[in-house]
Amino acid sequence: MFEMETHISCLFPEILAIIFSYLDVKDKGRVAQVCAAWRDASYHKSVWRGVEAKLHLRRANPSLFPSLQTRGIKKVQILSLRRSLSYVIQGMPHIESLNLCGCFNLTDNGLGHAFVQDIPSLRVLNLSLCKQITDSSLGRIAQYLKNLEVLELGGCSNITNTGLLLIAWGLHRLKSLNLRSCRHVSDVGIGHLAGMTRSAAEGCLSLEKLTLQDCQKLTDLSLKHVSKGLNKLKVLNLSFCGGISDAGMIHLSHMTNLCCLNLRSCDNISDTGIMHLAMGTLCLCGLDVSFCDKIGDQSLAYIAQGLYQLKSLSLCSCHISDDGINRMVRQMHELKTLNIGQCVRITDKGLELIADHLTQLTGIDLYGCTKITKRGLERITQLPCLKVLNLGLWQMTESERMR
Repeated sequence: MFEMETHISCLFPEILAIIFSYLDVKDKGRVAQVCAAWRDASYHKSVWRGVEAKLHLRRANPSLFPSLQTRGIKKVQILSLRRSLSYVIQGMPHIESLNLCGCFNLTDNGLGHAFVQDIPSLRVLNLSLCKQITDSSLGRIAQYLKNLEVLELGGCSNITNTGLLLIAWGLHRLKSLNLRSCRHVSDVGIGHLAGMTRSAAEGCLSLEKLTLQDCQKLTDLSLKHVSKGLNKLKVLNLSFCGGISDAGMIHLSHMTNLCCLNLRSCDNISDTGIMHLAMGTLCLCGLDVSFCDKIGDQSLAYIAQGLYQLKSLSLCSCHISDDGINRMVRQMHELKTLNIGQCVRITDKGLELIADHLTQLTGIDLYGCTKITKRGLERITQLPCLKVLNLGLWQMTESERMR
């Protein structure tokens, strides 16, 4: 019998395309240079599905966008922008995602020249740290990007409540909005988003994720607006919002779709605020109250009573002790991640309680827990599902290592 020699060149292009789809982006480009057959196979759209092209727009390249379209690439990140943004929009009429994060030289004028007609395919726009962008650009976006679902404006410090009114007027399909460090945004702007000014704007009532980190002008009134108008909200980030207080938690306590709540470094949140959350109808799976220095052991008791379904709980630098751990652990059967770094009152006794009762834990942060010893750590490492253990500042003494 004759044995037929099998070589990779014998594979059908469709099989080569499947193989190439598992390569990283650089290797996808390299295989295209091997031979004509591999080039043709590597240009199959299935090879590039979901890939984001990362581009430096410096000089004219007539073949760039036709090449991206041939491969079916519809996501683009601009790493540096020295040409007009309209060059991208004209070259990729079916673009779905545009990331301009950190393009400091992007202006309202440049964005205005790019967005001059409807772009129905664009779903994701990232303008984070584009510090020259103002409400004028949001007007263009609201007018021509009606199908936008994700808008990132973190660090765009010139955005005001007027800009949020424009968003509320035009972007009714928006599901995720990031307003991190938009320092001029106040309760009025959040009211626009939540549809409190229906005569002027319907609102972004389909929002599922809202990031308001470090928006210092917000008060509990914003939370009232959110609870009344944004009923589909699943993720709410209020970290570093010093103007919200325990009273605001009453408004959030009955948002039944809310899954993740971030209150990190909210200085006016105390045990009373956690009580309000626990007494409501929330079904939170994630809660972060790290660096809230008014949170203590009583909060852990409230969490055990009303927020026992949590899967992730962050309490870093809170004033909790072994007693609080004891009051919480027996009810938290679904907890997977526990962050108690810099909780300096936690000792080996607390770790033993965690090891005995939180058997589903996959990750725990003990960074800076200076009162724990090798004995407590040995108990923690026996947790059956544990994958991540962060010790950070904890240091084992030489005598303990030798035991």
